[in-house]
Amino acid sequence: MLTAKIRNRRQLTIPKGILEDLGLIEGDYVEITRNKGRIVIKPKKVVDPDDVLTPEEEEIVAKGLEQLKSGECIGWEDLKNELGL
Repeated sequence: MLTAKIRNRRQLTIPKGILEDLGLIEGDYVEITRNKGRIVIKPKKVVDPDDVLTPEEEEIVAKGLEQLKSGECIGWEDLKNELGL
């Protein structure tokens, strides 16, 4: 069990190993809640509303994932040629 000290301005340092295990870095957000007398800290991802897929885009992505799962794919060079890049 790890122990941390609450410092001035209510700051708490989360041990490095825990941050690394969760893939958290400086500037990331966490959600803090109270549950049955315990403090629960949960990683949170903030999404810009402009970065959310439309229903049509979600459908295209789902179709692409299904194609990948079924083995329907082409190489990067072939795709670039097909797109004229």
